[in-house]
Amino acid sequence: MDTYGVKTDPAILLIHGAGNTGYAWHEDFCKRLAGSGRFVIRHDFAGASVDAWVREALRVLDDRAHVVGLSLGAIVAMQLALDHPERVSTLTLMSTTPGGAGLPDSVDGVFDDLPAPPDWSDRAAVIEFLVESERPFSPHFDEAEAHAYALRVADDVAPVRTFVESPFDWGEPQRSRLGSLDIPTLVVHGAADPVFPLEHGETLAQEIPGAALLVLPETGHEYPPRRYWDTVLAAIVQHTG
Repeated sequence: MDTYGVKTDPAILLIHGAGNTGYAWHEDFCKRLAGSGRFVIRHDFAGASVDAWVREALRVLDDRAHVVGLSLGAIVAMQLALDHPERVSTLTLMSTTPGGAGLPDSVDGVFDDLPAPPDWSDRAAVIEFLVESERPFSPHFDEAEAHAYALRVADDVAPVRTFVESPFDWGEPQRSRLGSLDIPTLVVHGAADPVFPLEHGETLAQEIPGAALLVLPETGHEYPPRRYWDTVLAAIVQHTG
């Protein structure tokens, strides 16, 4: 676990997406968020189910926190807020879905070009795998950023390898429960998300009472691109104020 900022400031827990580690939240992004008067917690989540990640979040947090999740991490954040609302001050849900029927499927072919798992003992092959695994999901793929992340992760591939090679229990869709969510919520979604098309984010914002929606143009299923950091950070700081 990495932390940024002053512990007496309001805490923000960052929950990463499937197959990622905490390093996916760029260090500079975390530092800028901490510089706005927040105590930022960046953690590597493990376990084979959403329930396991929720339990891990409860273990990491001393008390209440603002919770920011992306993709699977946002599904975990939703369940955390629904099951333990006393521990969640606000929600920020990025690039995710409420689940359930009636929403558009992923864009055809988006998963067709994903690489096969590498020889995990071959560091160069692992780095290439990590970079190429992210390429299909962004319309403006930043290879340099992806490579820098892969270099960090390649030193300890166990979390990624476990997710790639082991079944994961995604739990039940939470859509039917969203109307009861009484926690301020910000939804951030890429306009060109090929995994969860924009309607998924729009539905979240419609069905969570009082939720706000921030759409990032020309953005896919990815962590906020650096070109939108000013916008996203300002939105999170205002939301968690």
